[in-house]
Amino acid sequence: MPKVLLKLRNISKSFGGLKAVNSVSLDINEGSIIGLIGPNGSGKTTLFNLISGVIYPDSGEIYFKNINITNLPPYDRFKLGIVYSTQLPRLFKGMTILENSLLPIRGQIGEKWLFAPIRKKWLSQEMRNAKRVIRELEYVQLRDMYNNFASELSGGQLKLLQLERSLLGDPVLLLLDEPGAGVAPTLARNIFKRIVELREKENLTFFIIEHRLDLLFDIVDSVFVMDKGKIIAEGRPDEILQNPKVKEAYLGG
Repeated sequence: MPKVLLKLRNISKSFGGLKAVNSVSLDINEGSIIGLIGPNGSGKTTLFNLISGVIYPDSGEIYFKNINITNLPPYDRFKLGIVYSTQLPRLFKGMTILENSLLPIRGQIGEKWLFAPIRKKWLSQEMRNAKRVIRELEYVQLRDMYNNFASELSGGQLKLLQLERSLLGDPVLLLLDEPGAGVAPTLARNIFKRIVELREKENLTFFIIEHRLDLLFDIVDSVFVMDKGKIIAEGRPDEILQNPKVKEAYLGG
């Protein structure tokens, strides 16, 4: 029987008089690829912000690995394995691609104040980490640009760098907010192919917001649909496309 990795129970969040997320409950099973779709303003990104700890719910509970994480700060959720690749890339543009990519790698000896001044304590680990980064950059076609500053990248390349950096954080659950947005079609398909490979090889779990349904529906196990802060449908892609509520709210009837 599938093991539930992430569990939301009656999660709600309001901003003033706007109910952005309205009593949402859902389960994400370990090793699954789940889509989240809906019209603009339906609450999708707010839901991801609640799961990642960027904001906290007004009511309801969030469980990850059977641990109540409702009030945990983002860094503690990251330690548990929740990694969030945001819709708008959040990178250090004054740092190189390599430097940006090294940041999320766990257990870096050079980050400890006691060892930081002693180069020989962390140099070999830093070299291993750099080689790992270069391998990952190959998948998003940024390998030859590793020494370029992030500020030199196009919008699509920034999205690719953020995705690659997220994977270097050793996620258990990876939240992807529109990974295909602003990326050339061929490269976008390679990204989604890579998602499937990572699920199969490393049993990673993915929860993905994406408006490019042709990309998303090719790889997901199931889809949740949001409208006006609520989950209005759940099912396989073929079921979702035939759902009258979805046609009315998302596809325009």
